[in-house]
Amino acid sequence: MEIVADHTGVGAQKAYRPHIVLKTSKRPLEPVERFSEVLFGLIMVLTFTCSIAVAESGREEVHTMLIAAVGCNFAWGIIDGFMYLLACFVEKGRSILALKSVRQSTDSETAQHIIAEAMPPLLASVMSSAAFGEVTTALKRLPAPRTHPSLAKEDWIGGAAVFLAVFLSTFPVVIPFLFIPNAVLALRISNAVAVAMLFGTGYGFGRYAGYRPWRMGLWMAVVGAALVALTIFLGG
Repeated sequence: MEIVADHTGVGAQKAYRPHIVLKTSKRPLEPVERFSEVLFGLIMVLTFTCSIAVAESGREEVHTMLIAAVGCNFAWGIIDGFMYLLACFVEKGRSILALKSVRQSTDSETAQHIIAEAMPPLLASVMSSAAFGEVTTALKRLPAPRTHPSLAKEDWIGGAAVFLAVFLSTFPVVIPFLFIPNAVLALRISNAVAVAMLFGTGYGFGRYAGYRPWRMGLWMAVVGAALVALTIFLGG
C-alpha cells in the first residue's frame, strides 16, 4: 500500500489535501531491480568463463563451459522470475491486510501507526496528526479490499523481465568464445566485455542514487571482479 500526499494551496494560506493512492501493482521492473538482475546474471556467467583453464582447454572444453554457463543462467533466470512473482504476491497481501487494519481500527493512534509504516519514513515524519486523520478517513471511505491477493498483468511482465535480464546477460560475455577460435584471445575479450558491463551497472546504480556515476561504475567493476574471484575460490 502506497500513500501519496498532495499539498495544494492558494496565496499565503495552503490547504493540506491528501491524495490517496493504493497501488496494487508497480511498473514491471524498477531501475534498481533491472541493474541488480543484470549484475547477478553477469557474476554467474563469469564464474564459468573465469574458471576455465584456457591454456589447456580445447574446443570441446570451451563448448562444455558455454553450455554450462547458458544453462545455469537460464535456470537462475526462472528461479529469480518466480521469486519476483512471489514477492509481488506477498506485497499485495500485506497491502490488503494494512488497508483492512486501517478500516477496522477504532483509535487514531493505531491507524496512524499502520499508515506510517506504509509510507516512506521521510514523508511520514513530516505528517501531522491532522493529516494522518484525513488519510485515515479517506482510506475508510474506499471500497472494501479484496479478500486475497492476486497477480496482475504487470507482475507477470515483471517476472518475465527478470528472467530475460538474468538470461540475456549471459550472451555478451560468451559470444567471444563462439566466434574466436583462440581460447586465450576469446577469454581476454570476454573479460573486457564483462568489465564494461560491470562498469555499466555501477554507473546505472550511481545515476539512480544521485551519487557520482563514474565512481560507482569503477567501484562496481572492482567489487564485481572480487565477488567473481570469491565465488570461484569457494567452489561456486
